Amino acid sequence: METIFSPRHKLRDSQTELYGGQLVRPFECPERMDFIISSLKSQKIGRISEPSFFDDDIITAIHDKDYISFLKRAWQDWVQCGFKGEAIPTVWPSRSMPSKEIPNFIEGELGYYCLASETSISKGTFDAALSSASVALSGAKKVCESSRAVFSLCRPPGHHASKNQYGGYCFINNAAISAQYFLNNGAKRVAILDVDFHHGNGTQDIFYDRSDVMFLSLHGDPNDAFPHFLGYENEKGLDDGYGFNFNFPMPPNTNYSNWGSAFDEAAKRIAKFKADALILSLGVDTFKDDPISFFKLDSIDFIDMGKRIKKIGLPTLFVMEGGYAIEEIGINTVNTLIGFEE
Repeated sequence: METIFSPRHKLRDSQTELYGGQLVRPFECPERMDFIISSLKSQKIGRISEPSFFDDDIITAIHDKDYISFLKRAWQDWVQCGFKGEAIPTVWPSRSMPSKEIPNFIEGELGYYCLASETSISKGTFDAALSSASVALSGAKKVCESSRAVFSLCRPPGHHASKNQYGGYCFINNAAISAQYFLNNGAKRVAILDVDFHHGNGTQDIFYDRSDVMFLSLHGDPNDAFPHFLGYENEKGLDDGYGFNFNFPMPPNTNYSNWGSAFDEAAKRIAKFKADALILSLGVDTFKDDPISFFKLDSIDFIDMGKRIKKIGLPTLFVMEGGYAIEEIGINTVNTLIGFEE
């Protein structure tokens, strides 16, 4: 299986994340890619290619244009205000402050466009996000051309980015823009299956009222896990999208047997949908020792996961999401691809 990857992900090397009341180095860091690339090379999965680059049209078909404009200039605006640290929001619209006005000052803009304060904006963030989008779109293009599976090794990840908000380490929704690419190039229906530990709230938001993309997410129960305010089982879609959104929230200490049962149910929904292509939002933070998750999957389970994905029987684009900087992120990612290729 070919992997698409860009070293430009290193342009985002943020040094601050608000976690547990402390500013720490982010769990989502460049070293994640080092572990995965090392495992890809040691297992000789296939060639690693750099992406082509795409204009903003496909991105702004998914994301609000003003939001993308904000991301482009946010770091410069922050620095010009004389702030010394990285850009972290401190105030948001809320139930008691529901204004839809977008403030002029960068502090207010950050709160308007950000959904969670753990994700700072640092120098190079937008360029890295744009490169990540190109990695995803290059993979989608190759799948369209060959109907073979491709792995888009994206960083930063994307599934928490909504139409007009960033957070959860995500800025541009790589899976969503890839789905739109498929639709623009002949597909009638696309399924996005998100197996990251955290609910893909951004992807759900983007397609919630659409019937041409089915979104299915297997994740930690949002009562107990980020993003907390989306990802519940009763969220089925809206208007034309009703019946095309399926959430499978699971409790702490979920093992692979129970996780696999949820996967099999999701696969049945995809088969009934009769999709032309599958986008697999691949997060391996379901691993038992991931530092910010609570499922109990073992490394060997990811091989079987890959086999289950292959049985769905569709042209498949793997898009990298989460899984954090421990050595097993590489092992578990590559095990998934090995299982798919067997």
